[in-house]
Amino acid sequence: MYATAAQIERLKPPGRMAFLPWLFMLTSDVKHLVEGKAPLPWLGGLGLVAFVALYVTTVYAGLDPRRRLTRTPVLALAGLAAVTLALGIGYAGNWLLCFPLLSLATGIVLRQRRQLGPVILGFAVSAGIIASLRGGASDSFTVGYGTVLSGLVTAAVLSLFETVAQLRATRQELARTTVEKERLRFSRDLHDLLGHTLSVVVVKAEAVRRLAPRDLEAALGQAADIEAVGRQALTEIREAVTGYREGSLDTELDRARSVLDASGIEAGVHRSGPPLSPQAEALLGWVVREGVTNVVRHSGADRCEIDVRGGVDRVRLVITDNGHGVGSRPAREPGRGAIGGTGLKGLAERLAAAGGSLESGPDGRRGFRLVAELPVDTEAEDPMETTKGVRTA
Repeated sequence: MYATAAQIERLKPPGRMAFLPWLFMLTSDVKHLVEGKAPLPWLGGLGLVAFVALYVTTVYAGLDPRRRLTRTPVLALAGLAAVTLALGIGYAGNWLLCFPLLSLATGIVLRQRRQLGPVILGFAVSAGIIASLRGGASDSFTVGYGTVLSGLVTAAVLSLFETVAQLRATRQELARTTVEKERLRFSRDLHDLLGHTLSVVVVKAEAVRRLAPRDLEAALGQAADIEAVGRQALTEIREAVTGYREGSLDTELDRARSVLDASGIEAGVHRSGPPLSPQAEALLGWVVREGVTNVVRHSGADRCEIDVRGGVDRVRLVITDNGHGVGSRPAREPGRGAIGGTGLKGLAERLAAAGGSLESGPDGRRGFRLVAELPVDTEAEDPMETTKGVRTA
C-alpha cells in the first residue's frame, strides 16, 4: 500500500524551525535583564545573544544532512556548552533553563552516537550541582531531570523518524527492484518462447513448402506439427504470464528431434540414468532448447547428437554437431571452456548457481560441442529461478 501525500508529510522528521520556539523558555531571563534585576545586565545580554546564536547554529548544522557529520555542529555545541556553564554559574536561577536547551541541541548533534548518553549525563550533573549550590535540592533534581529528558527524547524522536524514512526508502527500492526483476523475467521468458517457437514454425513451414509438390501426406504431417507447436506455445506463454512455467527434459528432447528432422539434420537422441529433480530437468531442458536452436540457425550441420547420461551424483548432457559452429566468437571465461553468445552465457550462470557447469567450443576440426553437467539432486533457492532469465542467442 502506498502512502498518501498527507501521510508522507506526517512521516517527515521535525524541521529546523520546530526547535526554535523552545527559546521562549528564556523569556524570564530577558525580562530580568530589561528590568535591570540581573547583575551586570550588559554582560548577561551578551551571554544571552551568544547562547541564542550558538543554539540556532547548532540546531541548523545538526539537522543539515550536508553538515551533520562535519566539525561545525560539534564545535557549535562545544561553544554552546561553554556559554551555558558560564551563564549558569554567573546568574543561576531561571538561567539554569539553558541546560535543557543545551541538552536538546546535544540530542540533535549526537543522536545515534555512543557519546550521547555520557555527554547528556555530564550536563545534567553539572546543572544539578550548580542548582544545588545556588538554589536548593528541589531545583537540582528538576533541572537535572529536565536536562536528561530533553536530550534523550529529542535524540530518540529524530532517530525514530530517520529510521522510518530509511525503512520507507528501502521498501520503495525493494518494490522497484521486484518490478524490474519481474519485467526482466517476463521479457526474457517471452523472448525465449517466441524465439524458439518461431524458429520451429519457420523450419517446419519450409519443410511443408519443400514436401508439398512431391509428398502431400508428409507436408500435411509437418503442417500438423506447426499447429501442435503453436498450441503448445500458447500454453507456455500463459504459464509464463502466471510465472509457473517448468521445463521438461523429455519434452525438449522430443521437440529437438522433431525440429532437427524437419531441418534436414539427422538427429541422434539418447538418454540414460536415474530420474532427475524438477530443477535439473528444467535447466537441462533449457540447455537442449538453446543448443538445438543454435544448431538449426547457425551450424550448417547435417548431423546432431544429443546424449544425456545420468550417474549416481551428476548428470551430463552433450550436444555435438558436424557443422561450422554457432557463428559467434566464443568468449573465454575463467575456469570454463569457451562460452558462446548471450544465451549460452546466461545458461552458464544458471548452471553455476545450481552447482553445475557449461562448456562450449569447437569439436575437433569440424563441428561444435556443448557440454552441461549438473548434480542429480539439484536444489535451487527459488525453483522458479531455474527457468527464468535465459535468453536465446
